[in-house]
Parts: sequence; structure tokens; C-alpha cells
Amino acid sequence: MTAISVSGLLTFTIAIVVFFAGSGINRAIPPLRAWNIPEAVTGGLLAALTTFVVYRFFGVEIGFALEARDMLLLYFFTGIGLNARIDDLLAGGRPLVILLALTVAFLVIQNLVALGSVALLGLPEGLTVFLGSASLIGGHGTTIAWAPLISERFGVASAMEVGIAVATLGLVVASLAGGPIARYLIARHGLKGPPGEEAIVGLPASVGGPASDDISHVSLLRTVLVLNVAILIAFALEGAVEKTGLKLPMFVVCLLVGIVLTNTVPRLFPQLRWPTRTRALALVSDLALNVFLAMSLMSMQLWTIGGLGLVLVLVLAVQTVVAVAYIIFVVFPAMGRDYQAAVISAGFTGISLGATPTAIANMTAVTKTHGPAPRAFIILPLVSAFFIDIVNAAVIGFLAR
Repeated sequence: MTAISVSGLLTFTIAIVVFFAGSGINRAIPPLRAWNIPEAVTGGLLAALTTFVVYRFFGVEIGFALEARDMLLLYFFTGIGLNARIDDLLAGGRPLVILLALTVAFLVIQNLVALGSVALLGLPEGLTVFLGSASLIGGHGTTIAWAPLISERFGVASAMEVGIAVATLGLVVASLAGGPIARYLIARHGLKGPPGEEAIVGLPASVGGPASDDISHVSLLRTVLVLNVAILIAFALEGAVEKTGLKLPMFVVCLLVGIVLTNTVPRLFPQLRWPTRTRALALVSDLALNVFLAMSLMSMQLWTIGGLGLVLVLVLAVQTVVAVAYIIFVVFPAMGRDYQAAVISAGFTGISLGATPTAIANMTAVTKTHGPAPRAFIILPLVSAFFIDIVNAAVIGFLAR
């Protein structure tokens, strides 16, 4: 076996190529575009399959340096925070609570499905959390964090491999299912985006006309400067947050800092040019999200799930059916049966089966076609990247007793 490590700059460059490859494929295959499959997902899955073929038939394992990916995640969520006006947050108070309740309820359902699957298939008890919310709602990070404890407590040596495999498969399914779910709901109920709303993220593929005049090197540099300052403040606050006993992912701290800054600085300094709801910020957010997603998917090591058999595929199929039914028959009606609810439904696929960036990518793909949905982009990250992590940790701890 030969291992090849790809440097950071080359990884970043390949990710851009992967995005353009996915964009070309989506243009060539209209159903992909019609079903709102993100370009980065199409290209990323193709790249992951390519590395799998290289590993399987040529004995070469390709690994990518992902430091830039982690930084792009911070840029993206800081941008989401900078777009969160207090008026939107207050207006989204009730939908935020409803979405949180729906997510907590689904977390319980997902783990009940995992418990039933373990009992029915005669699997080790310790795998329950990794067939449920630890790997699906929690993703790779939660899986890696809990695997050593589960392995030690239940004597399951393959806990890490199973968890990562489920998280990987869930990420793929979530990336492919969110857009079609939203398209079905939008077509079924004759929905459309509100007129006159500015895009938070998800600019059309081609930008032109007077609306794009405010994008210049000055506006982009101003936007990047504000983003960098917000991220630096978040890094400075990280230690203080940890001392409170509250463990938050760094991108959540960035999101919260962005929210605070965008609701204080413009009021204190009204003459200051601030990037909230500007096309420059939407452009930077789009770039960060698409390259992040391309890097995440192309770096998946699909061969790690090859020896785990059909059991995981079967369990994930059941989890997917349950998630889709819950989204269509519970989440969409509870969130109001309107266009915002359809966009949130696309994002909920990422919450339930993939990860927060996948949820945002799904919503972005939908809004590029059908119009902006500002409220969805505010409340869903707060639920999926903040509140639900706390609840999930408590549930995993209970199951791991």
C-alpha cells in the first residue's frame, strides 16, 4: 500500500476543480440541477469515487490536508452571524423554538430506530449510539469524540470504524436528498420565494446587471476584514467559553460573535460601512461553503466502509426513510407549510442525516433557484450547530451508561 499526502495548497486547488467539475456535470445532466443537488456535492462524490478506485485497484491511498477547510467553515458561519439582524432573530423566536422541539423529538426517534435495529439484527449493544444520533446528527466529530469511551465501556473494537462509516454514508444521503425533498414540497404546494428579499448566501451562478455594482475589490476587502476581526475575537473568547464548562465548536463561537457584532457595531457607528446583507458577503459565504463542501466530500475515504457489510446500509436505509417521512409529514407542516418551511425541510435533511454545512448547502441550492429565505438561514444553524449538540451529548451519555 502506497500513501500519498496532498499538500494544503494543492488540496485547495483540487477542491476548486472538483466544484467546477460538479457544475459541469449538473449542467450536462438536467435532473441534477432540477433536483437542487449542489455542484460541490456532485463533484465531491465523483472525486471520492475516483480516490476509491485508485485505492482499490492501484493500492494507493490519497490523503488531503484539510486545514484550509476548517478555516472556510469559520468564514462561512461568521458570515451567517453577520447577517443575523436582531429583528430577524426576534421574528424567528417562535419558529426557532418549534424547530428545536422538532429536532429533539427526531433525535429520540432516531435512537429508538437504532435500538430496534441493534436488537433485531443481533448487533453489539455498544453500536446503538453509532447507528443513531452520535454519527448521524452528530457527524464525524461527535463520532470520533465518543468512540474511545464506547469501545472501552462495551468492548466493541470496531466502534470508531462503524461510527465513521455511518457518518460518511449519512453525509452522502443528506447531500443528495435535501434538494429533492424541497423541490417536491415547493411543486406540491405551489410555493415560491418572497419578492424583494436579498440573498444571505446562495447567489445565482451568473451575476449581472445593476444589482452587482456594489461588488468591488474594496467591498470584498472590507467584508474580509470584518470577517477576520470577528474570527479573531472568537478565538480570543474560546478560552473564556471553555472555562464556563460549555464546550462549543469554534464555528458556533464565530456564529455568536458575528450576531453580537452585527447588532451592536452599526448602531454605535452608523456611518461605518457594514457588510450585513451585502452581495459581497453573500459572495464570500458562497465561496467558503462550496469549497468547504467540495473538500469534505472529496476527502471521504470510502474504502473504510467496504468491509462492514450490508448491515450498515440496511440500517441507514431505514433511518433515511424515517427521516424523509418525518420531514414531509411533521417538519414541513409544523414550520408553516410555506416557502421558508420548504427550505428548512431541505436543511433538516442535513441535520438529521449529515452535518450543519450539508444542511446549509442544501438550503443554498434551493434558494439559488427559488429565491432567498433569510429566516431559514438564521434559525437552522442556531438549532443544528448549537442547541442540538448539547441535547445530543446528554442522550449519548445516557445510552452509553
